[in-house]
Amino acid sequence: MKNALFLVTIIAMVFACSSAKESTTQKNQAVQVKKGDTIRISGDNLEYDVIIIEPGFGSYLSSTAKPEGFYTQSFMESRNIRFVQEWNRRVLMPSRFNSNLYEMEINYRQGINYGYDVNYKMYNYFIYFQNRYNQNLLGTRVPQN
Repeated sequence: MKNALFLVTIIAMVFACSSAKESTTQKNQAVQVKKGDTIRISGDNLEYDVIIIEPGFGSYLSSTAKPEGFYTQSFMESRNIRFVQEWNRRVLMPSRFNSNLYEMEINYRQGINYGYDVNYKMYNYFIYFQNRYNQNLLGTRVPQN
C-alpha cells in the first residue's frame, strides 16, 4: 500500500498492488496498472478518502461484482467490520501472514456512516482480494459473486 493519511476526521484507506504482491501469484511478470484499475471514493464533505489501486479490480467491479443495490448497506457494513478486523490482525502478524498482502492497517470504524458507495466498493474489494490471492478473511467460504 502506497500511502495513508490520517487526520482528525479524515480516513484514508489505501489498497495498493505492488509488484511484490503480484509476484505471489505470477512470478517474474510485470504489473501494469491500466486505466480503471484505480478506484477513488471521496465524500462530498471530504471526511474520508478511499483509494483502491489494484490491477483487475475495476473490471471486476463493473463485470463480476453484484450490482449496486444487491446488498443492503447494513449487510456490507457488518461484513466490512469483520473483514477489516481480520485484515488488521494479519497486518500485526507479518511472520504469519504475507506482509506483501497485508501491508497497512485500515482505519474503518463501526458506528460511522461511510455511505453506500464506500461500503459497496470496500466489500467488493475484500471479495476480489480473497478470490485473487486465495485468502479467507472470515474463516468461511468466499462468495464468488
